[in-house]
Amino acid sequence: MLNRTYDDQNCSIARALEIVGDRWTLLVIRDAFEGIRRFDDFQASLGVARNVLTDRLNRLCEEGILRRRLYQERPERYEYRLTRKGVGLWPAMMSLLLWGDEHYAENGPPMVLIHRGCTGRLTPALTCSECGAALGPTDIDPRPGPGALPTDRAAQQAAASGTP
Repeated sequence: MLNRTYDDQNCSIARALEIVGDRWTLLVIRDAFEGIRRFDDFQASLGVARNVLTDRLNRLCEEGILRRRLYQERPERYEYRLTRKGVGLWPAMMSLLLWGDEHYAENGPPMVLIHRGCTGRLTPALTCSECGAALGPTDIDPRPGPGALPTDRAAQQAAASGTP
């Protein structure tokens, strides 16, 4: 992953960076939270080189963040799903998303996270802005935000209507 290791540092952040501290790894995890499961779908979403994606998926599986599940035998094809350890990254991923929205989303957030229970938004405290409930990955619906590209809005509308 990283060219530099942090073996000499007694720091949990440094150790976590050894596993998830590069661009492609975090984007693979993001896509897994968004429901992407298959290699070709990750590759299409990310535009990453196949060898790089293979490396990241293998490493995430070795670390117990993703698990592979065979869904086709000839040729062998796998789905990749978040494990409990992987789902544990949700608060960090959401905090990073909200921080990016605050500081780098010039046209507003490309995606907003809505509480399924009452339509409030996810707050930095990972609670609902309306009802105050603590939220987790199964409690939210991502929707295009003011900074969404037209293609993102079309894809969201197609997904909502059940059309490809």
